[in-house]
Amino acid sequence: MIAQAAALLAAYVIGSFPTAYLVGRANGVDLRTVGSGNLGATNVLRTLGWKWGLLVYVVDGLKGALPVLLLPGAIGVATGWPWGAAFGLLAILGHVRPVFLMGKGGGKGVATASGVFIALAPIPALCAIVGFIIAVAITRYVSLGSLVGAVVLPVALLLQQREITPLVLVSAAVGAFVFWTHRENIGRLRRGEERRVGTSSSSSAGGRA
Repeated sequence: MIAQAAALLAAYVIGSFPTAYLVGRANGVDLRTVGSGNLGATNVLRTLGWKWGLLVYVVDGLKGALPVLLLPGAIGVATGWPWGAAFGLLAILGHVRPVFLMGKGGGKGVATASGVFIALAPIPALCAIVGFIIAVAITRYVSLGSLVGAVVLPVALLLQQREITPLVLVSAAVGAFVFWTHRENIGRLRRGEERRVGTSSSSSAGGRA
């Protein structure tokens, strides 16, 4: 049990790595005080440009994928359900509530969750990513793309597995969590105040993603 507990803690710590915060600081910016104030790839994209935003997305995705792929082997348990999913969930929690920032100021979990499910269920995860890309391409709302991906993932996983498995339920729970972290964005989408990709802060009503 000690090895399992240590691995679970390691997954949380890996997820807590404050990628966006460090990238912002490297560029002389505290991202918690500019743009949306969120330490996620979207705020990096809008504040520092697409190259830094892409870097943060990739690293945050790896924060989710690596615990799922590496930690089961380290403690001698099977990859996937239940341990892989448990490591992935703790990595997502670390991203949203990072220990290195005293449990405050993390991201909304989308990039890390995508990494988790690319490791656990690659085809459904890719379907969700495609749904995200299509939604953003059509609407230019990153938040809406995240919500679409959160819906597509459990549906695609259910279609693949053809029954309601524990992993399907976990994906649905993660999707619901993404909706919860985007609750303010949903309100702004309803009011027509959400900020689109490619618009300046002065051309919107202050929407955040």
